[in-house]
Amino acid sequence: QVQLVESGGGLVQAGGSLRLSCAASGSIFSIVTMGWYRQAPGKSRELVASITSGGSTNYADSVKGRFTIARANASTMYLQMNSLKPEDTAVYYCNSRVTWGRDYWGQGTQVTVSS
Repeated sequence: QVQLVESGGGLVQAGGSLRLSCAASGSIFSIVTMGWYRQAPGKSRELVASITSGGSTNYADSVKGRFTIARANASTMYLQMNSLKPEDTAVYYCNSRVTWGRDYWGQGTQVTVSS
């Protein structure tokens, strides 16, 4: 089992920055990949960025050059979001995938970007 807790969401003006954090606990050394997903009202959940245990990263085209994903250690992951746009408004979820193939999710944190 892996437990995930997000923090750092909030309200920011367009062009501003936020940093999201995800704290993992439980079987953290079984985590293969961690990532951030987001879901806007009326839309499907989508991948924002992911990072493997080896440090390889992957970004959605819409956030490339603006967002940076990083892992401080086995239990902490960040998403630095710069040059935020109103279309980045969504609930952001931390995700982890473990060696036995299961996905775990955090409760989500709201990010609102005003124009």
